[in-house]
Amino acid sequence: MVYPPAFFDRVKYWFWIVYARFYPFIRKVAYFLGIGKLFINYFEPGHTGRQEYLVGTLHPSRTARDLAFYLVEKGFGNHFVAWKDAGELVSLRRTVGFEHQYHIRIFKDGEVRGHYEFTPECHPFLHMVRVGFEDRTEEFKILVQDWLVTTP
Repeated sequence: MVYPPAFFDRVKYWFWIVYARFYPFIRKVAYFLGIGKLFINYFEPGHTGRQEYLVGTLHPSRTARDLAFYLVEKGFGNHFVAWKDAGELVSLRRTVGFEHQYHIRIFKDGEVRGHYEFTPECHPFLHMVRVGFEDRTEEFKILVQDWLVTTP
């Protein structure tokens, strides 16, 4: 992620550097206590376990691990400061400055989903309520076209 020029964004940046180290534990506790599910249902009514925007399905000759390595080569990195969707194996993101990110998930059944959104570091509340949450399926399809059996 790009180090932001604005003072308040720098404060947020450093907060998230520290917070991110504890987030996997916080998320596990939230799910264990049922808070995670309540939170998701409140901010995403009708959530079916996976976010929208199906990009395609992993080609049978390809593996999720290999696709993840390919995406890392293309500038994506671990995005563990996120809720886990049902059946999720991998969650990666590529930031666009400090404010936006491309977020892609790979699932156990080979499904790949992706979207464009505000980063939680820059706009945590807007990120949670999915303001600026955009379908960028066509961009993802171009990026991973050789890896997927795409949907029409």
